Amino acid sequence: MAEKWDIQETEVWDGNHAAAQALRQAQIDVVAAYPITPSTPIVEGYAKFLSDGYVDGEFIMVESEHAAMSGCVGAAASGGRVATATSSQGYALMVEVLYQASGMRLPIVLTVVNRALASPLNVRGDHSDMYLGRDSGWIQVDAFNAQEAYDLTLMAFKIGEDESVRLPVMVHQDGFITSHTAQNINPLTDDDAYAFIGEYKAVNEMLDFSQPVTYGAQTEEDWHFEHKAKQHKAILDSRPVIDKVFEEFEAKTGRKYKRVETYMMEDAEVAVIALGTTVETARLVAAQIREEEGIKAGVVAPRCFRPFPFDDVREALKDVKAVACMDRSSPGGALGALYNEVGSAMYTSDNRPVLTNYVYGLGGRDLTVDALKVIYRELAANAKTGTRSGKIQQFVGLRGPKLEYFE
Repeated sequence: MAEKWDIQETEVWDGNHAAAQALRQAQIDVVAAYPITPSTPIVEGYAKFLSDGYVDGEFIMVESEHAAMSGCVGAAASGGRVATATSSQGYALMVEVLYQASGMRLPIVLTVVNRALASPLNVRGDHSDMYLGRDSGWIQVDAFNAQEAYDLTLMAFKIGEDESVRLPVMVHQDGFITSHTAQNINPLTDDDAYAFIGEYKAVNEMLDFSQPVTYGAQTEEDWHFEHKAKQHKAILDSRPVIDKVFEEFEAKTGRKYKRVETYMMEDAEVAVIALGTTVETARLVAAQIREEEGIKAGVVAPRCFRPFPFDDVREALKDVKAVACMDRSSPGGALGALYNEVGSAMYTSDNRPVLTNYVYGLGGRDLTVDALKVIYRELAANAKTGTRSGKIQQFVGLRGPKLEYFE
């Protein structure tokens, strides 16, 4: 029997340690991992918990991130509760196996500390890896701070393991800004956390020899289409389960989560929509610029990147006149991924606000309060004229001449 951790009512943890503690409290059967900056302390911390007797599971040291996710797939298919962590190039190496995990409907939890993708090499945070996996069939939830990294990791097990879902779940947090910044955290006790998640119930486990099953069967044109359609439906059908888990967590902790978080949107005329730690900065600036300049500013933050909450985004933006879609990833010759999602949502809305794509913060570059104030002022001007002052896509905080693209 694993020992209990002496949890205090308030702990000082960074995002990595918060995620590692959530994995410990879930009493995982298997963690298969290969370390990569800045997510290393998650699996390193879990390994230390195991060696100190705080968990009863297995820690498998492998030769690559591809092997780490492969080990997770095998362990999950065999009937275990499974998790791991990664970032950036490790995430990219996992991508092949991410599709295997989701296609096999295995509720693995992957804690992703978001970091830029090479080349050039960069260990700082942006959302390139988050975007890379957006079509891999995983549920993706996003933490804006260390407390949320802890909370969402606990909830990820309950969401993915629900019998009506049975899908893998990623929990994203910003590299270094969240992962390595210590904050006050209010954790659950070990007993409360495990009671919330519940005991693992295996489905179609390979080690049940009384009911033989096949994983990874070849389907070709006969059944592949139907299989992927059912998988897509399962992702979309996870929305009420996510809402239910959020409600149960609020009842237990008082901490409220929604698939789309809003701030000062009741009378907002302009809004920033963003992911990760940028959300908290945008909230601060929205309050300041309302008081200082009278701009009716608000913030919209998708908590779920997959399944993307089109309906809730559309509702949140139904009365605004101008929107800044903040993409923290190189768009690679296109408009940003978040911009495209929001644009798709608003295309089916009666309200058609002026949408501008702001690309920012690549490779860990700061997005300052002053830069966000400039964005809110540009949005206010767009709202007043009903037209965009510049081109659709603009790069923020870039040295040299201002870059704008797409008419």
